[in-house]
Amino acid sequence: MSDSAAAHAHHFDDIEQQHEASWLGMWVFLATEVMFFGGMFLGYTLYRSAYPQAFAGASNHLDIWLGTVNTAVLICSSFTMALAVRAAQLGQRKPVIIFLLLTIVLGTVFLGIKFTEYYAKFAEHLVPGRAFTYAGPAAAAQIFFSFYFAMTGMHALHMIIGIGLLASLIVKTGRGRFSAGYYTPVELVGLYWHFVDIVWIFLFPLLYLVGRHFG
Repeated sequence: MSDSAAAHAHHFDDIEQQHEASWLGMWVFLATEVMFFGGMFLGYTLYRSAYPQAFAGASNHLDIWLGTVNTAVLICSSFTMALAVRAAQLGQRKPVIIFLLLTIVLGTVFLGIKFTEYYAKFAEHLVPGRAFTYAGPAAAAQIFFSFYFAMTGMHALHMIIGIGLLASLIVKTGRGRFSAGYYTPVELVGLYWHFVDIVWIFLFPLLYLVGRHFG
């Protein structure tokens, strides 16, 4: 029995139909994710239009260098994820595991930097709530930081889920579940990972760069 035949689920006519259905399901899921994040982006845009100066000033309290490093880390993780998918297509088990591990390491570095930023904001009393302290229009600044924590927090949650999926792929790859004839799960997790990375590419300029031209 071939690898693709072994992976063929009984409720599909053939492995090609199973592959197409899997991709369709993932794209539908990502469409719901676009709507989810899109709602937050829309809310951010509306409030930023209402309080442009306040949002610019609050943005200047974010660490642009840490944000830039995290952006570079995620871009590198997309590259290693793409290499993992390519290795899976070629049936190269060991490179798949190596590139998935590198992707996990980069994702963990991203989360470590992000949580370091969160800790700094707690120390600076810039977390919305009763302890919030800000020299300026505090109400509008709280709105900005509410969006900051909500949007980056949900992105971090998606990263954690992605790391869990990558770990699962490593285990399954080690058990020989994937081959050049069947690697759909690796492709789909890769698509999810790239989507999460793209979300950050939008978050970075909206949150970290919005106020830089105001001096």
